[in-house]
Amino acid sequence: MLLRLSVPAGGDLKVVAVDVAKRVAEFLREGAPDTVGLRVAVEGVASKVAPAASDGEITFDFREVNGELQIEAHCGSRSSEVRCPLPA
Repeated sequence: MLLRLSVPAGGDLKVVAVDVAKRVAEFLREGAPDTVGLRVAVEGVASKVAPAASDGEITFDFREVNGELQIEAHCGSRSSEVRCPLPA
């Protein structure tokens, strides 16, 4: 499964990526995911790829890899990735 979401780099829509990460984790595993950990992960990868100007777009890819939720962020030529444990 691959879920891709693009949001403007500036503004508040990055919170949508946090909500999507939470819902993907819930879909992949029963149980409540670590919402705070997912928020920190999404914000971390977004900050690593964010453009200098806020008019760009950040694309997030969500997928399961070896029992973890892999979150990749892409913006222009920059990319960053983080993996979060899924609930047991």
